[in-house]
Amino acid sequence: MRRYGVAVIGATGTVGRRFVKLLEDHPWFYVAAVAASGRSAGKAYAEAVEGRWEYDSPAPESVAGLTVLDAAADALKIAESADFAFCAAEMASKDETRAFEDRFAKMELPIISNNSAHRLTGDVPMMIPELNLSHAELIPFQRKRLGTRRGFIAVKPNCSIQSYVPALHPLRCFGVKSVIACTYQAISGAGKSFATAPEILDNVIPYIGGGEERKSEAEPLKIWGEIRGGEIAPASEPAISSQCFRVAALDGHMAAVYASFREKPPISEILELWREFKGDTEGMGLPSSPKRFLTYFEEQDRPQTRLDRDIEGGMGIALGRLREDNIFDYKFACLSHNTVRGAAGGGVLTAEALCALGYI
Repeated sequence: MRRYGVAVIGATGTVGRRFVKLLEDHPWFYVAAVAASGRSAGKAYAEAVEGRWEYDSPAPESVAGLTVLDAAADALKIAESADFAFCAAEMASKDETRAFEDRFAKMELPIISNNSAHRLTGDVPMMIPELNLSHAELIPFQRKRLGTRRGFIAVKPNCSIQSYVPALHPLRCFGVKSVIACTYQAISGAGKSFATAPEILDNVIPYIGGGEERKSEAEPLKIWGEIRGGEIAPASEPAISSQCFRVAALDGHMAAVYASFREKPPISEILELWREFKGDTEGMGLPSSPKRFLTYFEEQDRPQTRLDRDIEGGMGIALGRLREDNIFDYKFACLSHNTVRGAAGGGVLTAEALCALGYI
């Protein structure tokens, strides 16, 4: 596999810093450019993230000395410096973010976005690569609309759904009819630490802004949708109801899930499907693929956020507490790392898959 030069746009923010960390020593990708807002532009990357670099080791030497570019003013320079870009820079409105990403795509720079603005755009693939890799087939339709040869936009889904959608996916053969998903989300999902979010200490906040619950209910249906006429036709089932709470954890999104099926399976079959599930990326040799995507814990008090969020380097999904329910057929708990699987790591895996398939 050839080496790809990568631009990280929004490189000084929480997700951008995670991208830079994950790309350190990546066998396929190297950071060719970093960009952020005008406040950081012109500084060396290490200076721009000073006091915010949360990892034990310093910023990678290969990136620390790079001059931070202005994500807007230096757009052409960014596009010319890289084979593709990870975008974690979000504008003031969805319309501005869409226009910002479209601009880079039309400059023939493929964009793998962490933002929500394009997630429900019909011809933009929104991918959990193990589940819906075939949605990459939207890219030629999108390129035709944009008038590009290389440029396109692909997005990763909201971090809140990436614990329970992988758990439900193998069970769709039984007809998943209705789902309640209550998520308990870490503060890093809001770009915060305990130092910058004192309001979360000894507290749970039963609201997350930005339409988090709406995203949690709508985005799974696009992931499970089908390509028709060059766009995704969302799945009609299951009906999903969600509540999203912010909790006093630094990283890791937990979900309490209730599900009913058209054909109720025995617990033994659910556990077997989780244990044997491989996913669409099996055998592709992608560097960020977890060896085991879904891991079920037999212990009654697992998964736990602090113990299990880093499973498979943060790219695995931890499951537990499967049991029958008095109203729904079953209930269970699941956990994913929100800034790895749910954000930067999911983006890196998506890029790896698109490179392997020849779209980048």
